[in-house]
Amino acid sequence: MSFYICSNCGYGSGSWIGKCPDCGQWNTLVEQREDRKGKKEPLKKIDFVSLEKVKPLSKERKKTGVYELDRVLGGGIVKGEVVLLTGEPGVGKSTLLLQSLQELATLYISGEESGQQVKERAERLSVRLHNFLFSETLQVEGIVEGVSEMKRNVDVLVIDSIQTVYSREVESTAGSITQLKGSLAQLIKLAKSERVAVIVIGHITKEGEIAGPKALEHMVDCVLSFEGEKNSHFRLLRALKNRFGPTDEIGIFEMKKGGLTQVDNPLIFLDRKDEQVGGKAIIGASEGNRTLFFEIQTLAVPTRLAIPRRVVKGLDYNKVLLLLAVAKKYLGLSLDSFDVYVNVIGGVSVKSTSSDLGVIASLISSIKNKPLPRNTLFVGEVGLLGEIRRSYFEEKIISESKRLGFKTIYSFLNIDTIKHLKKLLI
Repeated sequence: MSFYICSNCGYGSGSWIGKCPDCGQWNTLVEQREDRKGKKEPLKKIDFVSLEKVKPLSKERKKTGVYELDRVLGGGIVKGEVVLLTGEPGVGKSTLLLQSLQELATLYISGEESGQQVKERAERLSVRLHNFLFSETLQVEGIVEGVSEMKRNVDVLVIDSIQTVYSREVESTAGSITQLKGSLAQLIKLAKSERVAVIVIGHITKEGEIAGPKALEHMVDCVLSFEGEKNSHFRLLRALKNRFGPTDEIGIFEMKKGGLTQVDNPLIFLDRKDEQVGGKAIIGASEGNRTLFFEIQTLAVPTRLAIPRRVVKGLDYNKVLLLLAVAKKYLGLSLDSFDVYVNVIGGVSVKSTSSDLGVIASLISSIKNKPLPRNTLFVGEVGLLGEIRRSYFEEKIISESKRLGFKTIYSFLNIDTIKHLKKLLI
């Protein structure tokens, strides 16, 4: 019996089709024959163990030596864990791995750069190279056999990147969806059988999504996103998925001439010596066990366009549109005659809803061209009915802000926040 599989996306069909109806590519359906006489896999009886005897994860973790990375992973990397690390080209993914894995026995497979390029970068970063092994072998079967023959002398296997490796068992080009899934499946099997941690670097699309099928994210144990603008020194490491730890922790790095340095100062994104001008507000947000403070700047200028412009950077675009609508209705602001530009200083993204109140405060401040008082903090989520709601870990944020010298705090805990805000700026 024959069937046809698309070599680009894996779509299956009972008959040959010139154009794949799933991915739209032409002449990609390849005939496959089903061998009904093949031997079936032997029956495997269930193997079980008492949960009381299962070893705790803490004994299975290895510290990388970079606290910010260990924090996001949940305390270190677990033996047999498969991590997918993504980020824009040039953001510093390879730099992060070279600096954080120098204390572990690491096999570095690179299809992106030669050994000379990797060594040159490592020497520029002052990375100790004695624990690194390097290979340009991209056939996944050869990688699996080589790691197995090392008899577990490798702590971490790095694949840079998953789009460059290929499996000889898959009849499609490297980087295709079927190759990605087939290669990653073999690497996951290797990680679980040999108890070797595998870190796979993945490309992202223009829209910021991980290139390839969504199934890749479901297959791995942990998905890390390395974020940051190329023209900004700061980098944020987030866990989008983590089977062995939290997903609300965040790692902060600063890119310098000598590489990435860890940041533990909660006020790193602020310059509190700046003179007060209209359109600037300070917000507090809780990221896992840490509290961070960000500066939101809003510029509202008169427009001559029939449809005013809305430009947002560092915040969710649709959420900002909702906040503008709330401000228009409940604060009586005439926004139809203004172009509005909103930006989070530092080239970072803020995902916490506690930034809502700060966005509205900076908007009012910009329209009225009246600066907010010094040492003023805004913490709170704003609903569609104009109410201020309690944000995540609000008490913790307020406690930390008072310790750092903020004098006035507008939040859910202040019942008359909107009244005071109107009186302050209108």
